[in-house]
Amino acid sequence: GTVHGKRPCRLCPSHSRVRLTMTVSAFAQPAVTLAPRVSTRGVSRRTVATPRGAIRTSASNTKNPRFALLFDCDGVIVETEELHRRAYNASFDFYGLKIAGTPLVWSVEYYDILANTVGGGKPKMKFHFGENRWPVGADFFDGAIPNGEDEQNQLVDALQDKKTEFYKEIVASTATARPGVLRLMDEAINDPQIAVGICSAATKAGFEKVVNSVVGPERLSKMDVVMAGGDGVCKKT
Repeated sequence: GTVHGKRPCRLCPSHSRVRLTMTVSAFAQPAVTLAPRVSTRGVSRRTVATPRGAIRTSASNTKNPRFALLFDCDGVIVETEELHRRAYNASFDFYGLKIAGTPLVWSVEYYDILANTVGGGKPKMKFHFGENRWPVGADFFDGAIPNGEDEQNQLVDALQDKKTEFYKEIVASTATARPGVLRLMDEAINDPQIAVGICSAATKAGFEKVVNSVVGPERLSKMDVVMAGGDGVCKKT
């Protein structure tokens, strides 16, 4: 496949995001505990399992669903990739990070590839730093490059926390649903034969800020499952 840097990009040639509409049986992942019985006529409601850590909803009207409609968050419900990029760069700038003397900045073109290759904020940073070089900043390790995995994790954790703060501020002021998404979501929620969920690889705090602000608590309460990056075993495969 096409290679960006040293690794193949699994989503080339167009870097398109893969959005899934699948049967409820395919929706279940290894982190999910299913009830032992499965209906032989369609999929029983009991097989719409709730992954560990996922938001459990209470007002779903799904009965004997024929399939599931699953929404990603970034780029599907809300066009957030640019908001994430701005928040990462704000975090890098806040700590004055540099690589080989050059300020650390993710361009629009680079982030488009990165976001479609690596799932989750911390893995994105570790991938980038591993492929290039770990950054330095006056606030970390006396301005030296992180020494070992523990220091690398400390740096990434601090950057992700600060990025999430910036992201929440940006979302609150600019995020809106993409045209037609909420209408489609409502139509699916109102159909008892369709299980509906939101599944994202995004960090939970930032993800919850988006879905609560844009989708809204009432609509979320009617879904069968809502889960973020830390709720499953694999973020992207």
